[in-house]
Amino acid sequence: MRTRALVLRAGAEVIAARGYEGATISEILEHAGVTKGAMYFHFPSKQALAEAVIEEQTNISTVPVTMSRLQDAVDLSQRVARALQCDPLLQAGTRIAVETGFGDEPIVPYQQWTDVFRSLFASAQEAGEVLPTVSPQETAETFVSSYLGVQLFSQAATNREDVCERVAALWRHLLPGIATPGVLARIDPYGSGDHDELGTAPEHDMARHETTDVASS
Repeated sequence: MRTRALVLRAGAEVIAARGYEGATISEILEHAGVTKGAMYFHFPSKQALAEAVIEEQTNISTVPVTMSRLQDAVDLSQRVARALQCDPLLQAGTRIAVETGFGDEPIVPYQQWTDVFRSLFASAQEAGEVLPTVSPQETAETFVSSYLGVQLFSQAATNREDVCERVAALWRHLLPGIATPGVLARIDPYGSGDHDELGTAPEHDMARHETTDVASS
């Protein structure tokens, strides 16, 4: 298991730096410091390794259940955004999804992420936080596709330095169309909870407190 974790981490770091197409088995082996046999015991091909990276990155989708499932959805998105700034597994997953998305054998996590957010939006709707006319499935698909574009734009513009601000802006545009009026003002588009533990930079918290209330945006 230690060898598998080592190869998975090395593969993610090389793919995050080189891209899926640019990453080679020899470079991954050298980075991991293992033999070809050790790698192929766990991952018979580069595609198998990439699929494991995609599967592993969705483990971050578990968030604590609070009194607000809509806030939980925001918190998850910001947790992923912060992790994208430093976690090679998530960075590699993005490159794999983008580079293989139009190929014959796409390796994409879109459906998993859509399922996660559909469940969150559905639970929020049952709790009266989301308008009854809103489709959780349609909203999840819209959010996940928009989120992909936002974080790719952030990567191109600032190497993801402003990804949390851009995700917050996405929520400020989305929330008025799905949240019930009484809930809208209580949702923090920058996420709630212990930001330091999850790696939020201080400037993110400063910007959050300087942001106009969601209800008036």
